[in-house]
Amino acid sequence: MHNVIRLLKWMVKAAIFFTLFAFALNNEHAVTLHFFFGRQWQAPLVLVVLLTFSIGVAVGVLGMIPWRWQQRRQIPPQTGPAAPAASPAPGGAGAAPLTQPAYSDGL
Repeated sequence: MHNVIRLLKWMVKAAIFFTLFAFALNNEHAVTLHFFFGRQWQAPLVLVVLLTFSIGVAVGVLGMIPWRWQQRRQIPPQTGPAAPAASPAPGGAGAAPLTQPAYSDGL
């Protein structure tokens, strides 16, 4: 069963790849980008779309860097294994309020 799901995932990835490849082959016409001061650049449409996508990804990553640094400063580094806290009976008089765990993005 695991192999069937794995094969299905690869088939979906291959279908997406071939769809994008066919898109690239169908859109290889030259386009002209007009910049300021009469400057222009001619390139295949696929190259322009790929370049625009890459610039968007780079801007997004660079825009996330300050947020990431702020998150790292707010979370104190753990020096060792955390000792399990004694938990009182649920709903008891000495029950501590529930706190949300520190943010972790899986990195």
